[in-house]
This record gives sequence, C-alpha cells and structure tokens, in this order.
Amino acid sequence: MERSTIHQKAAFLRDFVFAADDGIITTFAVVAGSFGAGLAPSVVLTLGFANLLADGFSMATGIYLGAKSEVEYEKSKNDPHWESDSPVKQGLITFVSFDIAGVLPLLPFLFGMRTGFAASAALVGISLFGLGVVKGIYTKKSPFKSGLETFLIGGIAAVLAYSVGYLIDNFVL
Repeated sequence: MERSTIHQKAAFLRDFVFAADDGIITTFAVVAGSFGAGLAPSVVLTLGFANLLADGFSMATGIYLGAKSEVEYEKSKNDPHWESDSPVKQGLITFVSFDIAGVLPLLPFLFGMRTGFAASAALVGISLFGLGVVKGIYTKKSPFKSGLETFLIGGIAAVLAYSVGYLIDNFVL
C-alpha cells in the first residue's frame, strides 16, 4: 500500500512539474518567436492564448490517455497490491498547471506594458527558477541546483524560439 501512495504522489508531482514547466516554456517560446519576428503585441497575445488553451488541452488529454493505458495494463496483470492513479485527476492537474503557469509570459502583454518582452522574459526566468526550487524541495535535492537547471533549460528554449522568429523575419520573409 505505501508504495502505491508514494507512486501516486510522485505521479501528481511529475504531472504538475511537467505541465507547469511546459506551459511556461512553450508560451514564452511563442512570445519570443513572435517578438523576434517583430509581430505586434496583439498578435503575441492571440498566438499565446491559442497555444495556452490548445496545448494545455492536448497535454491534459495525452496524460489522461497515457495514465488510462497504464491503469488498464496494470489491471490486465491482475496485481492485487497495485493501486492505480486517477487518469482524470492527472489530466486535470496537467491542464490547470499548464494554463496557470503558461499565462505568466503573457501577463506583461495583457497589461499593455511598454517593455512587454523584457518583463515577460524576467517573469519567465523567475518562474522557471521558482518551479525548479519547488521541485528541489519536494525531491530533497538542492533547491538552487534544481532551480538553475529548470531556468537554463527554459532559457535554451527561449533563445531557440527568438532566433527562429528573428531569422525568418529577417532572412526568409
């Protein structure tokens, strides 16, 4: 029984961290790519919110279907000691985590800040670092190292997205 409870908590932590991280990174990738291409703030918001809802829903249904497959597989093995996770709960955690964290890069544009991109980048950096710190605390690893790791991975994604937008705007179109 104890193993199943730990597994369930770990699965929910995994889904929360995965979705929040992906929500921040993919939404900021849209922001950075759009900004790199010189698109208007209204376009950044449109693309950002479209990404937020569509990708959040896609991830939630993917987690749901994956967890459901895992449960069905475990049941097919007739293991009486295994308690499965709730696929619906995992999907919900994924959707909510993705969308709450993913809206952060859009807030400066939503509030019409003149320095929207810089404010978004700062908010994203702080959020990614904070997410890593929380992960480090729960996993009993160095919160600073965990925060730095999450920050750096997100930073690489942001540089890639900005570069693509910049290159396409300046050399392709």
